Amino acid sequence: MVRRRMPDLPAALYEPDDGRFVPTALTRGPWDPRHQHAGPPSALLAHAIEAEAGIADGQVARIAMDILRPVPLEPLRAQARVLRGGRRVELLEAVLETPDGTELMRARAWRMRAEAVPLPDGVGVPEAPPDGPDGLPEAPRPGFWTDEVAYFDALEWRFAHGRFERPGPAACWTRLRVPLVAGAGDATPLEHLLVMADAASGISNTLDWTRFTFANVDFSVALERPPAGAWLAMDAHTRAGDRGAAVCVGVLSDASGRVGVSTQALFVAAR
Repeated sequence: MVRRRMPDLPAALYEPDDGRFVPTALTRGPWDPRHQHAGPPSALLAHAIEAEAGIADGQVARIAMDILRPVPLEPLRAQARVLRGGRRVELLEAVLETPDGTELMRARAWRMRAEAVPLPDGVGVPEAPPDGPDGLPEAPRPGFWTDEVAYFDALEWRFAHGRFERPGPAACWTRLRVPLVAGAGDATPLEHLLVMADAASGISNTLDWTRFTFANVDFSVALERPPAGAWLAMDAHTRAGDRGAAVCVGVLSDASGRVGVSTQALFVAAR
């Protein structure tokens, strides 16, 4: 892997355009230059859900995405609605679709009120995060990212252990370089978390990229507390079965420690 000069980046992952969201090159995935990585559209669905939420200053306890089709680098709509309202707990759903109504991804999120709850001593203390990110080198660009600008460039990557092109478990810190939506301010820590955490199966792959394809059909995050800060981490393990499926589990952290877990179910096939 060779380090290269960082190109000029788009101002955001998405540009708003009359109710639609236009993806920039920073959403492009590694498998097909016509398709997005699933991390940015997952964050876009969360963005839509938060805009429709009824519990002020609430927290997402779980958000689960089903990836129905490859997400093209084309203008898209993200629309959310409340499925079950409430003062303490609410369930929302968001759909990402093409302008003609073809569904690409669907997300459901449970949100809860956020308030201090007295707990016994020792309960609620976050587990320690992975080492870093201070003192860790910035990861070089992997060889399979061949486009001048793509999803990899949206984040600064610093590995505590493992790396993209070394099979096995890996832990990585990231910092989002640009906002999610242009003009909407900085991405929230939750949006950053979702942009990042869909890459858990990528950093912890167990199979040779050149011999196998392994694409996740879903992406779910469960949180014990809201993430905070500019740097977030994922410590990921992927296990493949012998019947064409695999599971990735990631432990998600901020600088104060663990915030939750992610899971992905993967379709595995020989190339």
